[in-house]
Amino acid sequence: MSTLSVFGAQWGDEGKGKIIDLLARDADIVVRCQGGANAGHTVVVGEQRFVLHHLPSGILHPGTVNVVGNGVAVDPLVLFDEIDGLAERGVSVTSDSLRVAAGAHVIFEHHKRIDRYAERWRGVGRIGTTGRGIGPCYADKAARTGLRVADLVEPVRFEERIRAALAEKNALFEKVYGEEAMAPGEVFDRYAAIAQRLAPFVADTGEEVRSAYKEGKRILFEGAQGAMLDLDHGTYPFVTSSNTGIASIGSGGGFPPTKLERVQGIAKAYCTRVGEGPFPSEDSGALGECLRDRGNEYGATTGRPRRCGWIDLVALRFALELNGATGWVMTNLDVLSGFDGIPVCTGYDYPSRGDREPSVYPGHLAGLDGVSPVLETRPGWSEDITGVRHFKDLPQAARDYVHWIEEKVGVPIELLSVGPERDQVIFLRTALEAAT
Repeated sequence: MSTLSVFGAQWGDEGKGKIIDLLARDADIVVRCQGGANAGHTVVVGEQRFVLHHLPSGILHPGTVNVVGNGVAVDPLVLFDEIDGLAERGVSVTSDSLRVAAGAHVIFEHHKRIDRYAERWRGVGRIGTTGRGIGPCYADKAARTGLRVADLVEPVRFEERIRAALAEKNALFEKVYGEEAMAPGEVFDRYAAIAQRLAPFVADTGEEVRSAYKEGKRILFEGAQGAMLDLDHGTYPFVTSSNTGIASIGSGGGFPPTKLERVQGIAKAYCTRVGEGPFPSEDSGALGECLRDRGNEYGATTGRPRRCGWIDLVALRFALELNGATGWVMTNLDVLSGFDGIPVCTGYDYPSRGDREPSVYPGHLAGLDGVSPVLETRPGWSEDITGVRHFKDLPQAARDYVHWIEEKVGVPIELLSVGPERDQVIFLRTALEAAT
């Protein structure tokens, strides 16, 4: 690895945390370029389970520098709750191991309130946001009224900017939402205190990452959410508020995407989605419930049950192609053990149009209205595969499933995950090429 970008190739929750943690062993720097405190990356180390919301997954590897880039919406309260929680478990986070971009925008309490109130007003048209203020923070960024980390750590400038921001937001709370206004002095005191803790971590992270590249350091770019939640290319408006793939590396990481050497997507052997929005391969019946139970499909950050269904090859091909993936990782293969047959979505049926387009993902949300999945069922297997470490030792039906999916997608699978722990992986490329 010199430069590697890892992104979610479905609707998020693909198991990125574990894979990034595994790859971070060989990285000098791990960079988050977008998203907020809802990433919920889960990493299992021995008997310990870590859920990382803001911090890059390399934080569990001593000696690795972890960067929160300028494209991330930073909630300093959540950030230090996470840092303090890690310290209680023996993981020290210092300014040597964590760098936060001066240009990153800050999530404040008024953003969280707007998030909750707006979602309530949307009613049946709700997006399914986590209510963590990420969207309103990005909205202020686009409106050029947001506060950045650099503003937060300069007390005089911060007080001036936060009073101006709350003058607008309080009018919204009182006159539109019918809620109480926020006291600027109280907000200033609360965030000024946390700003003192944050100041030692603040840096020009883009310059630091570019310099590290020139020095030959190994850099891993960590994606949050998934490609199908991308603000521009996902199932809008049921998306997140940032670009979730390699597009975020230039704008949100301050690093030229032309210097990327490898791009790796991550997708489950089936599929899940949280919140509202289209999900063509969703199984809302007993098999979907079974997937949820076997895969423990509940949000690492929110605890919300995930909607479950079968791997969608149309959406997966689109996500991998969009991001120029050189390879991908299939996670949660072990969850499929015990199914007699495994449905796979190979195309979409459009009853209103009377046709099928099995290989083309529609270019806008209306293209998914009334769509039904075209399913092909593959043979299942009953064996427990969580202890398997070599591809040749998988059941024949599991090997056939992986071969077949890879052929249909057209992008090589480089790694299989067969359990939540760090060592429950199969380094697959060489083994797969040699296996028959």
